[in-house]
Amino acid sequence: MLFGWKSNLEDFESAALPYLNDLYRTAVKLLGDNTRADDVIQDVYLKAWKSFHRFEPGTNCRAWLFKIMFNCIHDHRRRWMNTRMVDEPDEVIEQTLAAAPPVPERLEDGQILTALDNLPLTYREVVILADVEELAYKEIAEILKIPMGTVMSRLSRGRGLLRATLAGVASSYGIGVKRAREQNA
Repeated sequence: MLFGWKSNLEDFESAALPYLNDLYRTAVKLLGDNTRADDVIQDVYLKAWKSFHRFEPGTNCRAWLFKIMFNCIHDHRRRWMNTRMVDEPDEVIEQTLAAAPPVPERLEDGQILTALDNLPLTYREVVILADVEELAYKEIAEILKIPMGTVMSRLSRGRGLLRATLAGVASSYGIGVKRAREQNA
């Protein structure tokens, strides 16, 4: 019996562990907090291990893990919403305010990530799963438990919002102004 358990552990590790970084990166982007992402990912792998006997070898383990992760995120959000928030003293808030950043010559990764972070959650989830994690629409629909048409709609709207936000940021820095002048000439 112990030998079978060890073999099952090896199967689980070889199937599930390669996706740990993808899951963690996505959890951080969705939650905006490394500590909460750590908690969620621990729960994901615990639940995946407990239900690994139901996983069908040869199917998409990555999509299966993402589905578990989104369920865990929803569970954690419900728990976090039930905790009472503590008001911060004004001095703490003033100390955490960031200084205005210098004007860059071009868009940086941080600006793109900030624009992504500012998307409404329903669009952000779909954009991350489609454009960052490169999952198929069908897999996204299964993970989020929404129709495939909704996936396509949210992805289109999310991308449109990103485009609008990043175009505004770029033009405020004078990026793309030269190209627009050349096209109008």
